[in-house]
Amino acid sequence: EIRTAETSAAVPQVAAVLSELDSPVYRTLLFCAYGAGLRVSESCNLCVGDIDSKRMVLIVRNGKGGRDRYAMLSPVLLDALRTYYRQIRPPQPYFFLGMVACKPVPVAGVQTALRMALGRSGVSKRITPHTLRHAFATHSLEAGTDLRVIQTLLGHASIRTTVRYVH
Repeated sequence: EIRTAETSAAVPQVAAVLSELDSPVYRTLLFCAYGAGLRVSESCNLCVGDIDSKRMVLIVRNGKGGRDRYAMLSPVLLDALRTYYRQIRPPQPYFFLGMVACKPVPVAGVQTALRMALGRSGVSKRITPHTLRHAFATHSLEAGTDLRVIQTLLGHASIRTTVRYVH
């Protein structure tokens, strides 16, 4: 059984930081990174057609190592993505468009937005976009998800990498 990380005690800290993001683009993109365990570049490059609500998965194309994989799409994340889509109506192909026409949001912009939101949130922990991926893994393990399932969701070739993520 796959459980979502939403039951962990540390989730309020993640929510506090994400709520400080003024831009719905950055807020939804980083929620996507946390909620599905995506790398920030994978979230930035998410396309409208990569959201499969029938199977409740996100299709991650050309991830690390050039591999494609599926990531978990929780009902809460799906609702956030739908709300964002109705509000922004992003043109194809990218779900999170940057300021440059037909280009996704740049990773550096996401990092800067998160750093600024962290400062406003009052959360004392250092949080980066990659920290959200680690938090997904840790919170999923705390919620009872099997380590091998987490390994698959994160796209790790080695279980040793996944074990490092959850410490």
